[in-house]
Amino acid sequence: MAVAPHALAAQSALAVLREGGNALEAMVAAAATIAIVYPHMNSIGGDSFWLVHVPDELPRGIDACGAAAAAATREWYAGHGITGAIPFRGGVAANTVAGTISGWDAAFTLSRELGGRLPLSRLLADAIHYAESGVAVTKSQAVITAAKHSELAPQPGFAAAFLPGGVVPDPGTRIRQPRMAETLRHLVRAGLDDFYRGELGHAISADLAAVGSPVALADLHHHRVQLRSPLAFKHTLGTLYNMPPPTQGVVSLLILGILDALDIGKADPAGADYVHLAVEAAKQAFGIRERYVTDPAYMTVKPEKLLEPGRVRELAGRVDRTRAAPWGASRGPSDTVWMGVVDGAGRAVSMIQSGYHEFGSGVVLARTGINWQNRGCSFSLDERALNFLRPGRKPFHTLNPALAIFNDGRTMVYGSMGGDGQPQTQSAVFTRAVVFGMGPQAAISAPRWLLGRTWGQASDTLKLEARFGAEVITALQRYGHEVEVLKDYDEAMGHAGAIVRHPDGMLEGGADPRSDGSVATF
Repeated sequence: MAVAPHALAAQSALAVLREGGNALEAMVAAAATIAIVYPHMNSIGGDSFWLVHVPDELPRGIDACGAAAAAATREWYAGHGITGAIPFRGGVAANTVAGTISGWDAAFTLSRELGGRLPLSRLLADAIHYAESGVAVTKSQAVITAAKHSELAPQPGFAAAFLPGGVVPDPGTRIRQPRMAETLRHLVRAGLDDFYRGELGHAISADLAAVGSPVALADLHHHRVQLRSPLAFKHTLGTLYNMPPPTQGVVSLLILGILDALDIGKADPAGADYVHLAVEAAKQAFGIRERYVTDPAYMTVKPEKLLEPGRVRELAGRVDRTRAAPWGASRGPSDTVWMGVVDGAGRAVSMIQSGYHEFGSGVVLARTGINWQNRGCSFSLDERALNFLRPGRKPFHTLNPALAIFNDGRTMVYGSMGGDGQPQTQSAVFTRAVVFGMGPQAAISAPRWLLGRTWGQASDTLKLEARFGAEVITALQRYGHEVEVLKDYDEAMGHAGAIVRHPDGMLEGGADPRSDGSVATF
C-alpha cells in the first residue's frame, strides 16, 4: 500500500511494489514523481527526512537536510543591504544546500541491503516521463501560483518553468519540464551523488552563483546525508517514533504524550473539550520548541531529555481544561509532501519532502530546471536568536515523518504537510485512528483544527473547519480561543495520510480529501 498527496505518486509507488520492489524502492519512485507533479509543494532542490521500519528491527532515520552555505553569514547579508529578516524569495533566500537527492541515494543504498533489485532507471522512469510529456496543473497549484504570483513571477527562471505563456495556468493546463527530465536522466546515468560531486553539481553551483545565491560548489561537495536514530516515546498504546532535531519531531511526540497523560480517550472526539485539550497540548509543546529546538550541534539539552515521562506529566499539568492559555506568533508556512509505503513483508517507510515556502525561493536554475528551496530563510540574523545563521548550520525544520509500533502488533506510518500544522494534524490523525478507533480514512477526513499559520494564512487564530458544530465553536470561544471558521475540507488544514498494518498483514489506509492524493494498494 502507498499513500501520497498526488495520485500519480501513489501509483508510481504501487507499480514498483507490483514489480517486486520493496518499500524503499517504491518510496524513491514516489518521491521522484511527486517532485514533478506537485511542484508547488516540493522539489529536488529541497530537503527530506525518512523513517524506515523493518519488522523485528529498530526503526532507522535518514536526515537529508542541507546546511547553510559557508558564505551565508550576517555580514554577507549586510553586504547585500539586508539587516532584518532574510527574504523569502530570490537567490539570497537560496542559502542552504538541497539534501533531497542525498536522501534518495541513502534510501536506494538501504533498499539494496533489504534485497532490492530494481535499477535506478526504473525508479525514476515515471518522473522522467511526466517531466518530459507533461502533467495537468492541479487546482492546488493554480490557486497557490495565483496567490503568490507577485512574489514568484520576478524570480529568475520561475516564469519560464511555471507560467506558460506568461500567465498563471488554469487547472488542467499541461506543463512540461524538459530540463528536469534531462536532469533526472543524468542522475540515472551518473549516479545520484553526481548532484553534489559531479558534472551536475558544477552546473548547479554555476547557476546558483548566477542568481546571487551564497551556495557554492564547495558547499555541495561538503554535504553528507546522515543516518540517525529516531526519537522514541513510550505511549500507553505502544512506541511512537519521529525524527530528532533539527526537525520538530519532538513537538509531535510531546503533544501525543501530553494528550496521553490527560487521558484524551475520555473526551468526545467530535466535541469542544477534545479540540481544546489538543490545542493546549500543542501550546505546551511549541513552548519547548521555541526554547530548545535547533540544529542539534547547538542545542543545550539532549532531545531525549525533553521526552522524559516526568517532564511530559509536568507539561500536562499546566493545561487548564476550561481555559485557553496565551498564544504568541507561529513559525509560518511550509509547502511539503508526506508519503507512506508499506510492502508485503511489512517494511514501512514514512517520508516527508519539502522546499519550505510555496515553490521555495522561487528560483528555477537555468541549466537544470531545479526549483531551489528557501529553507534557510528560517534562520535569524539576530545573534541572540536560537536559530542564528551560521555557516554550516542546519536550519530548523517543521518536517517530521511519524511512525508507531503498537503493543497489539500493528504498525502505523502517518504524517502531514503544513508547518506548525504538522504536529497538530498528526495528533488529530493518531488520536482519532488509534485512541478512538476510527479507520485511517475517517480519521483523516474528519473536521480539523489549526492553531497558528500555515501556507496561505496570515493570522495566528485557532482555525476550525466549518463542519464543526456551532456548539463546538461557541464552547471554544467561551474557553477563550480566538476562533476563525474556514470552509469545509480547507486545504489550509494540510494534506495528511496514514497506513496501518495489522499483525495478519491486512492494510488500512487513508488519503486526504483536501489534497489531490489517493491510497494505492493491491
